[in-house]
Amino acid sequence: MLELITPTVRLHPSWTEAYAEWPADAQQDGAGLRLAPDGGLDRPEAFSAWVERLREQGDATVPAAPGRVHATYLWIVDGDTYLGAAELRHSLNDFLLEAGGHVGYSVRPSARRLGVASRALGQLLHRARDLGLERVLATCDKDNPASARTIERNGGVLEDVRTSAYGTKRRYWITAPPQNPGQPTLNDVRAWARAQGFRVPDRVREPSEVFRVWERASDEAGKSAG
Repeated sequence: MLELITPTVRLHPSWTEAYAEWPADAQQDGAGLRLAPDGGLDRPEAFSAWVERLREQGDATVPAAPGRVHATYLWIVDGDTYLGAAELRHSLNDFLLEAGGHVGYSVRPSARRLGVASRALGQLLHRARDLGLERVLATCDKDNPASARTIERNGGVLEDVRTSAYGTKRRYWITAPPQNPGQPTLNDVRAWARAQGFRVPDRVREPSEVFRVWERASDEAGKSAG
């Protein structure tokens, strides 16, 4: 089952396998590789130090580095398999407002085209609401239709296509879902939807769509009861 977790040294072997899939000069958005110590992450002690640095970035009691904002780093996993990384920035500076946005994420090459990015973004939006963010800015390169679809599937509304020193970016705003401590799990919602006769394949319909079906049905049931 796909989930977002706090980075952990336990997944060093799987992370290393995923890292080897990327070209040497590839940019892994949301991975926080700039925080890695010199000398490579193949050594356990270096990897452990990096994981600790990732965890520290979300601590609002510690001042952020100059030019940076606090950010929560998360790993996209399925059990003990590392699928990718995600970053949720707690606020926006000039660069993030112009081009970077609140979120960054990347999926290992072997796990692409399986809906991983869309599901991960859906879970990031819930995390954003937990931080008190009502709206989240998500951006992608103008010539990246796959990323644009991922954002749009999660409710992204295009504000503009903006060219700056950082390239040409499509800029979307997404309303974070409301907090609901009693909300069922994704598996609960899928089971309910199937029982109602909806076709809900595990890897075809995105979680945000499934939850919208459930929310509409719940709302209709409440109106009927009233």
